[in-house]
Amino acid sequence: MAKRGESGGDAGLFESAVPRPLADRLRPRSLEEVVGQNHLLKADGPLGRMVAARRLASMVLWGPPGCGKTTIARLLAHSTDLHFEPLSAVFSGVADLRRVFDAARARRLAGQGTLLFIDEIHRFNRSQQDGFLPYVEDGTVTLVGATTENPSFELNAALLSRAQVFVLNRLDDAALEKLLSRAEAEMGRPLPLDADARAAVKAMADGDGRFCLNLCEELFALPAGTMLDSNGLAATIQRRAPLYDKAQEGHYNLISALHKSLRGSDTDAALYWYSRMLDGGEDPRYIARRLTRFAVEDIGLADPNALTHAIAAWEAYERLGSPEGELAIAQLVIYLGTAPKSNAGYTAYKSAVRAAKETGSLMPPKHILNAPTKLMKNIGYGKGYEYDHDTADGFSGQNYFPDGMERRDFYRPVERGFERELRKRQDYWSKLRERRGEGEQG
Repeated sequence: MAKRGESGGDAGLFESAVPRPLADRLRPRSLEEVVGQNHLLKADGPLGRMVAARRLASMVLWGPPGCGKTTIARLLAHSTDLHFEPLSAVFSGVADLRRVFDAARARRLAGQGTLLFIDEIHRFNRSQQDGFLPYVEDGTVTLVGATTENPSFELNAALLSRAQVFVLNRLDDAALEKLLSRAEAEMGRPLPLDADARAAVKAMADGDGRFCLNLCEELFALPAGTMLDSNGLAATIQRRAPLYDKAQEGHYNLISALHKSLRGSDTDAALYWYSRMLDGGEDPRYIARRLTRFAVEDIGLADPNALTHAIAAWEAYERLGSPEGELAIAQLVIYLGTAPKSNAGYTAYKSAVRAAKETGSLMPPKHILNAPTKLMKNIGYGKGYEYDHDTADGFSGQNYFPDGMERRDFYRPVERGFERELRKRQDYWSKLRERRGEGEQG
């Protein structure tokens, strides 16, 4: 018989004769055996405290594949004597949910609660997510959802307000090493790997414990006497595709990492994130577009050539294609990373936009308006305008802001790169403007 808290009933007649995958045989049987999530499961961690009190709140477990979300949910049910009811949002619909809720209501009347585990909960649409709410609120079920996507983007606000979100870590080298050791203990022999190949297996797993154990199973199936180095491992095991979804959070995380590395003038880190994006299948045109934006927003006039280089690299990629054109973008990454940084132009523009909205429809001062008709001349259009080229300094110093609006300094160049020269020019015009103002007062 299955223990309380475990799914399924009596084992089938021939079930024990069916080979079980290594990852299934090594599935943790207690929360203490779960690796890599100690921040949640230790005695003073949030889930550890819930288990100790034997009272679970509804929750969402957010983390990458193979980090233990399903296992933790199953063990939470077992540790608190709740019936474990698993559903996959990929394969389940309204009828399945109705069946589960009816069964949970009957079970509750008999004195047992239900932990409803929904894998890939983000796959349910908004209406289906709203359908959970009455059953979560009245305690018919304790909901545990698992997702690899950012809950802020994928789950209803109403559902999130009723569930705590716990972030699970990708498994680090220490956690993966524990899995390798458990696999060796289960099989009764060491993996056929030298030290470098063992490290390569953990790198290939990329934080995914399930994938790591599946790799081990393939390695244990090799002929006796095999010993692989890293090159032999690469020839034997197919490389795992990196975790990267161009339409989801990984996409935004990596472009943010690239952008902020450039802003911090860490060229090497920027090259790394650029390479990660390419390795994940990102369109280089998207990267070129974002780098062009960076050249304007974060470098600006501190190095006016940055924008020129960005457009040139983008154009070079369009002409060369992949993979040759990707080098042009790599050179752009290097140029932007090493360039002086300034957001003075960006902040000046944003300040001017705010000022324009605040001041409404103020008219330009009449002296800078053209007067193509007699009527316009009679009412003062163009009166008193000074043609700057005819003045001694090529600068009249007249006011060009609307009447009734004080002058504002939107653009404030920094003391870096070419903007140091622009600051000198700004200061020069300001002194001339002040001198003219003093002359008019005198």
